[in-house]
Amino acid sequence: MNLILLTSGDFIGSDRVSLTGRRHAHIKNVLKAVTGDRVACGILNANMGTAVILHLDDKKVDMAVTLNQAPPAPLPVTLVLALPRPKMLKRIIQNVTSLGVKDIYLVNSWRVEKSFWQSPVLTDEKLCEYALLGLEQAKDTKMPDIHKKRFFAGFVKQELPKIANGCLCIMAHPKTHHPCPNGVNQPVVLAVGPEGGWIDLEVKTLEDIGFVPYSIGSRILTVETAVTCLLSRLFI
Repeated sequence: MNLILLTSGDFIGSDRVSLTGRRHAHIKNVLKAVTGDRVACGILNANMGTAVILHLDDKKVDMAVTLNQAPPAPLPVTLVLALPRPKMLKRIIQNVTSLGVKDIYLVNSWRVEKSFWQSPVLTDEKLCEYALLGLEQAKDTKMPDIHKKRFFAGFVKQELPKIANGCLCIMAHPKTHHPCPNGVNQPVVLAVGPEGGWIDLEVKTLEDIGFVPYSIGSRILTVETAVTCLLSRLFI
């Protein structure tokens, strides 16, 4: 936890907060902070800054906060991701959030097992929890918007053209030999398929609305690794 994330409910005054639970335990046991120390903090979806510890005991920590810094700029990318395996989803949401992705669409695909959509990790509460971990890691405060789309064809044909308007549309596809561009300087919509990739019909449906298939090499990667590699190649 590189940033203590605050919400409006933490404030006990205009510039005073009182924390218990996980954040208190981190400040006390991991940071080993004492009264007078400063810690990095930020309010969810707003500014960042620092907090001075006014009081710390075994139950709570009271701090005075100064929030005068803007959060880091987001990546200019919208991620369209075939719903991955539940165990992988947590790590992917955390990783892409830490990299600065702010718009995520979880979509269905022929290779996505129906049971994935019933997984408890897909609840709004859990997705928020995973994203918060990414924000804390990267010292960011802006929560991503995560959308769940159960019907591939309807989403791609009706909604995705509007989302992708004016963007560079990239479809990750291991069967093409066109290398993924790097160092792009325009907004991107990145579509990443499930383990094994998009099926031919899905590739054609995406191509019909302007997506171009690209590869990041001959090695077959997990979705988790591929997403990180693609974002790094495109922007970092």
